[in-house]
Amino acid sequence: MNMTGSRRLSAPRGTKLKALLAGGAVLGLGTTVTLAAWTDTEWVFAGNTAGDGPGLGTSLFEVEQNVTAPYDETGFAQSETNPGQAMTFGLAALDLTPGTSVYAPVALRTVTSSIAGTLSLEPAVPADGITVSDTDQALWGALELRVALAVGDGTSGTVCNATTFADPADVVADGALDGTGVDDVVSLDADSGNTGFFCFEITLPEAPTLPAGTALDDLQGRSAAPAWNFSSVSS
Repeated sequence: MNMTGSRRLSAPRGTKLKALLAGGAVLGLGTTVTLAAWTDTEWVFAGNTAGDGPGLGTSLFEVEQNVTAPYDETGFAQSETNPGQAMTFGLAALDLTPGTSVYAPVALRTVTSSIAGTLSLEPAVPADGITVSDTDQALWGALELRVALAVGDGTSGTVCNATTFADPADVVADGALDGTGVDDVVSLDADSGNTGFFCFEITLPEAPTLPAGTALDDLQGRSAAPAWNFSSVSS
């Protein structure tokens, strides 16, 4: 019998294999198996040159002061809130008479390992926590201030008296007590590389500016406690 007319034609086996490879092997109904792929990850971190520590950080900027001349290493300290360390103008400063001046030193520098920076001197403000007898601030308003600056290292610039003001070029501030300040008064090197030596002069003038109705004699027996801030910024 001739069965040619009823025989199904099937695709060659090679064609079926190519179809399976292209679409994925089919197991059962609706299940497809895909081949796994290799994966990899790579990490890096911000490290130091040795690769065993952090490679990012911040610099240090810190200023320290010394109010006792002659200056030595043990006298430098940090005092960052009002009133700060006490500048000593001497016993005569409590017995001012018209026309007299008194003096006190302070030295400032960066600490070891600090980067460089610039100091500005702010006008005087009342010292926190210090009781004075100057209710209407007549004495405060009468006092005048001058500041002289020397820059050096070691113990240079330790003299602080009337001779310190002999050269006008050394005077960086001159005026009323609470109205005298100076921006960028001195640049300090990094790592205690230099020191700014300041000499403060407080004067009670012979003819000071006084409130209306206040006589010069009314200033007797009064006291005042100005405080100064050396603001600083790194450079």
